[in-house]
Amino acid sequence: MRVPMQFLSDNAAAVHPRVWQAMRAADESDSPYDGDATSVALDERFSDLFGRECVALWVATGTAANCLALATMVQPHGGVVCHEEAHIEMDEGGAPGFYLHGAKLLLARGEGAKIDVDAIKATIDPIRDDVHQVQPHAISVTQASEYGCSYRPGEIAAISELARDRSLGLHMDGARFANAVAFLDCSPGEAAGPIDALSFGCVKNGGMSAEAIVFFDTVLADVARYRRKRSGHLQSKGRFLAAQLHAMLKNDLWLDNARHANASAAEIASACQERLIHPVEANELFVRCTADEREALRKQGFGFYDWGADAARFVTAWNTPDNAVRALAKVISRL
Repeated sequence: MRVPMQFLSDNAAAVHPRVWQAMRAADESDSPYDGDATSVALDERFSDLFGRECVALWVATGTAANCLALATMVQPHGGVVCHEEAHIEMDEGGAPGFYLHGAKLLLARGEGAKIDVDAIKATIDPIRDDVHQVQPHAISVTQASEYGCSYRPGEIAAISELARDRSLGLHMDGARFANAVAFLDCSPGEAAGPIDALSFGCVKNGGMSAEAIVFFDTVLADVARYRRKRSGHLQSKGRFLAAQLHAMLKNDLWLDNARHANASAAEIASACQERLIHPVEANELFVRCTADEREALRKQGFGFYDWGADAARFVTAWNTPDNAVRALAKVISRL
């Protein structure tokens, strides 16, 4: 059988060799849980990366990172404003409700799966300030968005200002944060902006089983430590998760990986032209394709997901082969 040219998901990509090496190097006796030297050093490592004090806690999945971060900001009777197609709404199996003990997601609309100040106001302003309605406690944005669109620093700053004015927490789902930083060509601090907590993605970018919750409001980290334990995410050999994060940050491997994925997506996008549904600002492409066209692509060995009745989603990764990128671009241009 011919091995398919894989564009299903960056979750399916291989683990980067440097991550494996770092995990092997961490295979020595040390303090358990998060008391080992590698885990303890994460705070300083991420503080240097973002240029301000922060606390970084490892967890095993992006779902846990998102939900544990939000659980520090939201009471069970409260709500989280997010895009109607955000990952926490569409792809986390009710985990936010579980971790937040029933708190509600308050859905907003916006092009490219991004929300802005007007969309947030349209969602929360009609809510009466009384006990009969769920009150907003936090806002969650996704950088880059579920449709591969990146928030500009000014957009995050405007949302942050609204959050401060309304006394709301501000969380960023950064499963593809590296891809957004690479596209924006700015510092990590500028791409994150003035937020309270960031779910810093690693698995989609060459990691194996580690994500980081980066708390810029360090008081929230104290709450998160207890919630992490209670939810079963305090791993006894946490040094192996910490080692993955250190390996990704060392010598900007995380950015090099994202740049390759972005460049691969951009090359395919150049062949799609008017078929593109959203701007390509990270490593995802949403392409208009009929059912017959999608079948033809699969027969030629390309793996991808259908996206509704007349579209396909292609995702590139840190290790997407150049020849597969060129092949897909050539075939799409000839459809």
